[in-house]
Amino acid sequence: MSTVFDHLLTEEPGAPTASMNEAWQRCRAVSERFPDSVDAAVAGGFVADRLGYAFLAGYQAAIVALLPDLPRDRAYSLAATEEGGGHPAAIRTVLSERDGVWTVRGTKTFTTLAGLADRLVVVASRGTGPDGRNRLAAALVDVTEPAVTVADRPALAFAPEIPHAVVTFDDARAWPLPGDGYTDLLKPFRTIEDIHVTAAALGWLVRVGRQADWPRPVLQRLLGIVAALRGLGGCRPSSSGVHVALAGIFDDAERLFGEIEPLWARVEEQTRARWERDRPLLGVAGRARDLRLATAWRAVGTGDRG
Repeated sequence: MSTVFDHLLTEEPGAPTASMNEAWQRCRAVSERFPDSVDAAVAGGFVADRLGYAFLAGYQAAIVALLPDLPRDRAYSLAATEEGGGHPAAIRTVLSERDGVWTVRGTKTFTTLAGLADRLVVVASRGTGPDGRNRLAAALVDVTEPAVTVADRPALAFAPEIPHAVVTFDDARAWPLPGDGYTDLLKPFRTIEDIHVTAAALGWLVRVGRQADWPRPVLQRLLGIVAALRGLGGCRPSSSGVHVALAGIFDDAERLFGEIEPLWARVEEQTRARWERDRPLLGVAGRARDLRLATAWRAVGTGDRG
């Protein structure tokens, strides 16, 4: 089987995509060729005709990387954020059990891709622990459950194709997942998502670069950054070294994005306009990323150095 690098350089990019559903079908089909989740994200980004659909590929690959026992032919959404935010203390949605049946009750106020998902990975509270802290758990909920209501939010100014929704659970049937909802799921997902969404965005940029005949050295550098992300894909996401290395990769990517700015003049108008509109997507959660990096440097004993 050819590598994902061969795939990026030799496969035909394909026609434009008509909808998020079509983008998901293309992403799902190509991901079957790549068992590695980062490779699947890159290949899914390559078949996307815009950054928003590349995000879809990266997001789905990230959830599969986090929960590898989930079937890869389903679409998933992580439901965590509530009215008070996404911090563990803000989670008020409750996961409870009665007579062997688990249910979820509560409201998630900003759930990405809920309108596309078959199943939701819901982060919920199991009550307060002896230390007074909120004990979190995670559970799978089928979107088609009658007790689940999905209400789409207005589109964002960037990547408006990506749906976000308010999701209400009225004692919806749930299937608990193993582990702690924060340390084993919510916390590592942020890093895993960064790796996979960035990889998918780079796959999309290779598509753009090939179609616009960008210079070979640019494609080489894009593939080099993909290779660096693949190196982190199999690492423990809580590792301080992983956060430092990932920050270095982001720095390299941002530097390259700036250097290739003149090359967008070669790109057809609609794709170029979408890039200008959607580029802020890659900076979402940048503040939280910076905090994780600072924590990582402190953990290895160099937090006071600039």
